Amino acid sequence: MKSVALHNLGCKVNSYELDAIQQMLQDKGYKIVPFDETADIYIINTCTVTNIADRKSRQMLHRAKKQNPDAVVVAVGCYVQTGRETVEKDEAIDLAIGNNKKKDLVPILEEYLREREENRRSIDKTFGNTTIPDLGRPVEYEEMQLKRTADHTRAYIKIQDGCNQFCSYCIIPFARGRVRSRRPSDVISEAAALVEAGYQEVVLTGIHISSYGIDLEGADLLSLIRELHGIEGLKRIRLGSLEPRIITREFAEGLKALPKVCPHFHLSLQSGCDDTLKRMNRHYLASEYYEKVELLRQIYDMPAITTDVIVGFPGETEEEFEITRAFLEKVDFYEMHVFKYSRRQGTNAAKMKDQVKDEIKTERSNILLSLEREQSRRFRQHFIGRTVEVLMEEPAVIDGKSYMTGHTKEYVKVALETQENLSNRIITGRAEGFMGESMLIMNRQG
Repeated sequence: MKSVALHNLGCKVNSYELDAIQQMLQDKGYKIVPFDETADIYIINTCTVTNIADRKSRQMLHRAKKQNPDAVVVAVGCYVQTGRETVEKDEAIDLAIGNNKKKDLVPILEEYLREREENRRSIDKTFGNTTIPDLGRPVEYEEMQLKRTADHTRAYIKIQDGCNQFCSYCIIPFARGRVRSRRPSDVISEAAALVEAGYQEVVLTGIHISSYGIDLEGADLLSLIRELHGIEGLKRIRLGSLEPRIITREFAEGLKALPKVCPHFHLSLQSGCDDTLKRMNRHYLASEYYEKVELLRQIYDMPAITTDVIVGFPGETEEEFEITRAFLEKVDFYEMHVFKYSRRQGTNAAKMKDQVKDEIKTERSNILLSLEREQSRRFRQHFIGRTVEVLMEEPAVIDGKSYMTGHTKEYVKVALETQENLSNRIITGRAEGFMGESMLIMNRQG
């Protein structure tokens, strides 16, 4: 029995895919071991979203080969897809498998192992480029079924792959290809099986889930969510990152009519300045974004609105940054993920003039992170004195006392003092105040 160590880099979609790969390996009898142990095979699911992500992918691949020079090191995913020439020259990599070939990893690996055993010679790590497909042309959705995840209470379900947006800073359309949606019946089948296995919450994830269904006749995101809502035993449906343009009155009211849908909306913004948005090739104005937020707040009572913001995008002046800062203050988010622009070779933004200095990026990032802390605390403050419903996830010891921690539907973290293991149970209680900077404490009811 050969041992396999796996490591994931990057997004929730990568994490989902590596969980599925691990299950396929286990079903074939491979022994899964921790990544820091000596293994016969190392599989690294790589990321390429920034130059830093590329470097981290290379570092993990080289670390694996150093841990066991005789092991088979398998590079999988986005870094492989966009950096084929580099991958082929890298002596730490024995086998390279691109995106949309992950479902075939086990048979590809076993063919490689057979050839290595029989030939005892250097083997083409891409099998004549057959393991790295051309994602510049239309391809079908790569179906993989997940039976369990590392998280015991919340399951991520991948519903689509690819992106057609071509934001000027982003390499992902080249790494993942065009939009392809998963068949609704496959999504429902997987979700039902996960609920049967005990999961109470599912999170819909993908590269660009707002595009779900554009390539499938009669399918769209709201219709899929309605089908999921009918699964008996499923308590919560949480949505991954959304494009603001998907928020119409019909869409928002449709979600509000489905009580299992969590009022937690991650609307990707990137900048609050129209000139910057135009250079980013984002397809909306700041005013349109604000209208979408206000629409959600008309339909929901205190929805959690979260976002992503990039500081220091090429050409971002002090004036443009101030426009963004003022816009963020106006919107008043629950949480903001603030990123310093990272130049990614192969994108249009990497070739733009007026690249912003790192020290300016850091200064602007710190300003927005300070604003984020203020806004986040203000949002959490709203729940103090109110009844909250919390999906308990894991125990914690804080100041010598035993607690269970979990999240509300709005994804506010809450702690309950108890000796009881309440993992994967939904508990109702009253939020009494803050515990530290980012967590509320509750008293149980009933």
